[in-house]
Amino acid sequence: MNDAPFPFTLRQLQYVVAVAEDLSFRRAAERCRVSQPALSAQIAQMEALLGVKVFERNRRRVMVTPVGQAFVEQARRVLLAARDLAAFARESADPHAGVFRIGVIPTVARYLLPAVTPALRRTFPKLRLQWVEEKTGELLARMQAGELDGALVALEAGLGEVERFLIARDPFVLVVPAGHELADPSVRVTPQDLDGRDVLILQDEHCLARQTATLCAGSGAQVDAFRATSLTTIVQMVASGAGVTLLPALAVPAEVTDAALTVRRFAGAAPGRDLGLVWRKTHPLGETLRSIGMVLREAYPSEGDASPRHGS
Repeated sequence: MNDAPFPFTLRQLQYVVAVAEDLSFRRAAERCRVSQPALSAQIAQMEALLGVKVFERNRRRVMVTPVGQAFVEQARRVLLAARDLAAFARESADPHAGVFRIGVIPTVARYLLPAVTPALRRTFPKLRLQWVEEKTGELLARMQAGELDGALVALEAGLGEVERFLIARDPFVLVVPAGHELADPSVRVTPQDLDGRDVLILQDEHCLARQTATLCAGSGAQVDAFRATSLTTIVQMVASGAGVTLLPALAVPAEVTDAALTVRRFAGAAPGRDLGLVWRKTHPLGETLRSIGMVLREAYPSEGDASPRHGS
């Protein structure tokens, strides 16, 4: 092993990554909470010691050189490894203490977090969970960058090389106006009953939109041109008679409170989504994240708590 001193520090690498992302020494200095001359001097010192020009700068703009692009990517990996090393040291002292940042998708956050927070606090009194609500793609990117320890998402294809812990199956239910023909509890409802009907769904960026759109395509339903940003808006549109919708059962108690709506279960094996906790395979606190997942599984609302209030 080469014991020669490194020609750079982690702080210098943080400065380099910040400048590369902001393409501004001033903004990077503000972000790193250091003066601009100090940041510039540290980067210049590192470039001189390494013999590499990471940035091309003049009075008008900053550009990352071709060699700098590769250097910045390596710097990100080094910083991520350093964060993991710090987390490993923390785990050695107490794996269930400290701060964990966990992402959660919007179609889960509002409906699940209030139900599971008491159990998490009882089980891990020294652990402080910071929840970050965002769509799946953004959560995965931030998780892989080391900004998040894990993410609570719908388990589906395209999540990449991650560890997965299944929390619960969240079946879809059909929500229709109270006077709709499918509101009759004597009518057996199947996905094929969506054939030819206008179904309201979320905007495409939501993973739930992809899942419900796939179900609609397989059953012959017509996905309405209107795309909502929230389940609340969709439910209100259904109450107005604009169409029908598919809701995760988890969202029903919070969203379906209007007597003008009826919720129907699908007969047989209902379509739905699997909810789970994911994290990087290399995360040193993987076992702690698995323990958090176990508590989430145990505290997940029972079938009665997240079941339809109207119809059957």
